[in-house]
Parts: sequence; structure tokens; C-alpha cells
Amino acid sequence: MSSGDLQTDRPHSARIYDYLLGGKDNFESDRQAAEQMLKHTPGLPISMRANRRFMAKAAGFLADRGVRQFLDIGTGLPTSPNLHEVVQRIAPEATVVYVDNDPLVLTHARALLTPVGTGAVSYLDADLRQPETILEADAVAKGFDLSRPVALTLIAVLQHVIEDDPARDIIGRLMAPLAAGSALALSAVTVENDPAGAGTVRTYNQNGVPVIARTRVGVEALFSGFDLVEPGVVPVHRWKPVDADKGVDDAAVYMYGGVAFK
Repeated sequence: MSSGDLQTDRPHSARIYDYLLGGKDNFESDRQAAEQMLKHTPGLPISMRANRRFMAKAAGFLADRGVRQFLDIGTGLPTSPNLHEVVQRIAPEATVVYVDNDPLVLTHARALLTPVGTGAVSYLDADLRQPETILEADAVAKGFDLSRPVALTLIAVLQHVIEDDPARDIIGRLMAPLAAGSALALSAVTVENDPAGAGTVRTYNQNGVPVIARTRVGVEALFSGFDLVEPGVVPVHRWKPVDADKGVDDAAVYMYGGVAFK
């Protein structure tokens, strides 16, 4: 894969995320954009780590509730623990399909495809905005038993769908063929806890990465038609907090998250 395919001269959300988490899969354009963001929101890495914990908490919660099929869209670069590591430690037979359309994620897909259990783990190069392409892919249509519940996880990806109606439409089309008892877990950007975060949102947009910050009510609307589990839509560190979440300043967390059942 060439550097041209990766568009290394333009910042990319997954690589910015990687840099802010201390990773090495990023380029100068990503680092410059990230440093601009840190001027507005120096606590941004705290938020990103809290969001990563939310993914693990939500996936573990759903595995504990008996879900054995996970469709993770907007996977991003591998960062331990990956979703399949969380769920297969609870349920070794769980099946996981990762979906992303970022060439750099594709180059690292092998790191995502090492099961820690007996269940299949696969990677699909596809776009969130084309739900039917995802659902009709063999990894989903044949790899899942769609008569049984599936967990759809959309972690820190819907902020890139900046209009609410298309975001709800994508969710609806993805969830429609899934069995009763299926689940939706998502997190999305907000600046309600710290209005200074609006500067970071502007930096994303000025660098060609479309991002919108939603209110709590706006994120709750993404769950319309599904049954939210307690504590509902909350800052991600307040969703079933673990020890690492305790003491985290609300103003340093720029993500709302929630989990709901169909």
C-alpha cells in the first residue's frame, strides 16, 4: 500500500486518535492537527481513554447478557484491548466482524484477526454509509446467525455523520434485519461538559475531517425505537464506571455513550 493511498498529507481521525493515545501509527499532518486540538482541550487523551473503556464495558456487558455476535463498525486502529479480546475472554465462542474503510486500518487488520477464543474474527473493508453492503457481505450474512441477537457497536464514529436524519437512518437500516434481543452500543462527541471543546471540533472540520458535537438529547435521539439500559445516555466514564473511571473530571470527557436493546 502506497503512502498516496493513505493520504499522509491530510489528517485522519483514526490516526489523530492513535497519536493522542500515544500510538505510532500517525503522520506529521495528524500530529499537527492533534496538537492544535490539545490547545483547546488539553484533557482530550483522558476522554479518548474513557471512550476506549466504554467500548470494553459495553462489549463485556453485552457478552455477559448472552450476546455472542458482534458487528463493530468504525473499528479504527488496533488498540488493546480490542473488542474481540474483551468478548472472547467472557465467551470464547463469540463471533466478531470488524468494519472500517480506512486503508491504514486495513494494513493493520491482521492484528485484529487473532482470536483469543474459538469464535471467528473477521475484517470487512466497507463504509458505514452503505449499510446494505455491510449486511450482505459474507462475513455477516453467512458468518452470523441472524435469527439470534447481534450487538451493533458504533464507537466514536457517528460524529462523522454530521446530520441527524442520515445518522438515524444508518442505524435503522443496520438494526432492521437483526433479531429481537439485538443491541446497539454507541458513543458520540459532545462539548456540553466543556464548551472549549468547540475549538477542537472546529479544528477537525478545518482539517477536512467532518465532525459534529451532539447534545445529550441529540444522542438519545439516535437510540429512538430501542430500549436504553441504565444509566441511559451519559458521559462515557459514568456508564457503569470501573476503577479507572473514578475521579475523572466530567469536563475532560467529550463523549456521551449508551447501550440499548431491540
